[in-house]
Amino acid sequence: MNPKKLTALAGVAALALALAACGGGDEGGEGGAGKTLNVLIAANTQYPDEFAAWQKDVSAKFKARTGAEVKFETFASANDELTKIQTSVVSGSGPDVYAVGTTFTPTAYSTGAFVKLGDEEWNKIGGKDKFNPATLGISGPDEQNQVGIPWVSRPFVMAYNTDMLKAAGIDKPATTWDELGQQAKQMTKGDEFGLAIAYKDNFDPWKFVWGMSVQAGNPLVDGKTAKLQDPTVQKAYDTYFGWLTRDKVVDPAAVGWTNPQAVAAFAKGKTGYFMLTTPTAINSLEQGAVKGKWKFALLPTVPPGATTRPADGVEAASILSGDNLLVADYSKNKDLAFEYVKLVTDQETQLDYYKKFGNLPANAAALQTLASDPQLGPVTEAAQKSVATPFTGAWGDIQLALTNVAVQSLPDLGKGSISTQQIDSRIADAQKAAQTALDRAK
Repeated sequence: MNPKKLTALAGVAALALALAACGGGDEGGEGGAGKTLNVLIAANTQYPDEFAAWQKDVSAKFKARTGAEVKFETFASANDELTKIQTSVVSGSGPDVYAVGTTFTPTAYSTGAFVKLGDEEWNKIGGKDKFNPATLGISGPDEQNQVGIPWVSRPFVMAYNTDMLKAAGIDKPATTWDELGQQAKQMTKGDEFGLAIAYKDNFDPWKFVWGMSVQAGNPLVDGKTAKLQDPTVQKAYDTYFGWLTRDKVVDPAAVGWTNPQAVAAFAKGKTGYFMLTTPTAINSLEQGAVKGKWKFALLPTVPPGATTRPADGVEAASILSGDNLLVADYSKNKDLAFEYVKLVTDQETQLDYYKKFGNLPANAAALQTLASDPQLGPVTEAAQKSVATPFTGAWGDIQLALTNVAVQSLPDLGKGSISTQQIDSRIADAQKAAQTALDRAK
């Protein structure tokens, strides 16, 4: 095993769950009947039945094209995602294709265990110009060193209840975080709340903190230095937790909510804003009491405590979000792997996936067909104003460190209060973990 790969993965090992050997990737030569392609993909807890049906459909199409089977393996959390990458890289076997979140692409790249994409590889899947250029922004550290093939785009926005805003005398959605808090107070009464937040979600909490910090001028990573122990980060967590504990504009039950549960709560029609969502929520919202009474809007882009963004602040409406497909360098089925990637990134398959799950296509032609949909206007704008997280092999660990601050705070949130000292102590631990990861990364 390459010592550099082991070094790059040492931080992952510290956070990973108990290791279990991944399957597949060693079924024999390239392409054809009798082979099995192993694909690692995130579980879809919002639409599990539809996701299972999609997998079955894709498997059938892939078999018709190649004669080979597709075997899907899922992960449920960021920690699980990291564990799968680590286990496979260390053992040199596992999934042939990985569908990973864009923010985990730098971590995967740092292992050196995935195929670097040259003209030959891009041509196998239809060419690089097949993709929306913006989605290539986190495929690698530069154009000559790319491993991530864009699959879907998922810019984050917020949804708001048009009737509740109107009833509260609010003319338009908030554009600053302070204004959002004020509007949420105006809409909170009885069994109605201003905000729906998924405090227990595996992926949501750190995005709030990252966004508020970047907008305040703190990128969280400056070269090889972590900047988590910073007033902007403290203010972000204080604001995020304070909606529940201080402002009381969030249903106390939200301490136990994941994102799908927050969607379900907003869909009942008794919450003003649903924070941090994507078009994946459309189907659920159109089936709820809020049907016809909601719209998307940009998340605030002015940091807490400010009425305007500071000179060094970034107008980050969303992280550059979505999923990339990576082909394992150890795979003995690389040709089959690129056949699979071509299939799921072709226009027809991309549009089908959007209609079923709401993830925007990375395929440029498919995306163009959605350009006239007024409902997606704020989503398109968010995509244009999305900002990539730092491209460092340490980011996976940094992301988990930020998430762990929220995880460790759940018991306190459940009791209804959290002190500044408790937040600061957890941020200090996160800073230490982040700096250790940066010191270890390439």
